[in-house]
Amino acid sequence: MSHVVLYGTRFCPFCTAARRLLTAKEIDYQDISVDNNPELRGKLITKSGRNTVPQIWFGNQHIGGFDELRDLERQGTFNATLKAGVESGETVSI
Repeated sequence: MSHVVLYGTRFCPFCTAARRLLTAKEIDYQDISVDNNPELRGKLITKSGRNTVPQIWFGNQHIGGFDELRDLERQGTFNATLKAGVESGETVSI
């Protein structure tokens, strides 16, 4: 099981952009759809404190959405943040 989790929808352009970034960096991640699942969507909002998608976790560390993911890459802190989240040995549970 991957320690990187993306919650998103199929047709969200920010979800697509996040998937492309993770794939380009060759990151193994779990892609969980909240399409047609209002219960899961509600739990996601409660856990993340946000009502937008995507919502991304590295381990149990909430990264945020695509903007935050892209900012990590631009700031050069993506790999260190990923390593810290994955080394926690935990995976987010919603």
